Amino acid sequence: MTDAILATLPNNIAAIRERRPLIHNIANLVVSNFTANALLALGASPAMVENTEESAELATVADALVVNLGTVSSDLAAAMHLATQAATIARRPWVMDPVAVGALGYRTRLAQDLLHNRPTVIRGNASEIAALSGTSAAGKGVDSVLQPDQVTDCADDLAWQTESVVVVSGAVDYVTDGKDRANIANGHALMTQVTGMGCAATALIGAFLAVAERPFVAAVQAMLTMGVAGELAMKRGRGPGSLQIAFLDLLYELTGEDIVSEARLA
Repeated sequence: MTDAILATLPNNIAAIRERRPLIHNIANLVVSNFTANALLALGASPAMVENTEESAELATVADALVVNLGTVSSDLAAAMHLATQAATIARRPWVMDPVAVGALGYRTRLAQDLLHNRPTVIRGNASEIAALSGTSAAGKGVDSVLQPDQVTDCADDLAWQTESVVVVSGAVDYVTDGKDRANIANGHALMTQVTGMGCAATALIGAFLAVAERPFVAAVQAMLTMGVAGELAMKRGRGPGSLQIAFLDLLYELTGEDIVSEARLA
């Protein structure tokens, strides 16, 4: 499986840049701009539509939907319900980022409700994934108090329960669909000091879902791309601000072959 993921990564990067898939984002208002720029840099076309009047309509025609619970409100929650229902009916892939689930009750209940609409991929930190799986593991706001290797069983269980691919972000990312599993060791610790890096990872998964044959492959390839770009960006940057700029530049510049050559995948 590892060889297949790396072998198809260059073609999938090229496909994103050639096809410019439309990625519908119901985003975190703190990071909407960065999320859109990350998708543009990779080669996808972002649409930041989050009202109840249009979200369902766009979800049926977009190549993928990305739902981020970071700054959720009752209006956004309604749009999320409509969009994810529409995407599921239209057989469009969608990704959920359960920001701070487990730490706050309202968004935890919302995330559990959205699971009924069968997300294709769920990406969160270890505490969020543990909480979503039903384990009591409240995080510290958006920050995790656990590491991915502490919640692999929870992630596997959640993947089985929801028939989704589950991505646990951390120093070493863990990806599972309950059958196939991967660990990704790329990235840099300073990425955690830039608001929206995790949200950008979720959005990139959406872009790869639009071109990859399997959701598991899409998730792993997106996290590899994210990690390699962040790792190489730190060689150009001096701190969080310059890292963010260099990260976007590298998403634009990197080829699939570049990512494969730097990948630390097991």
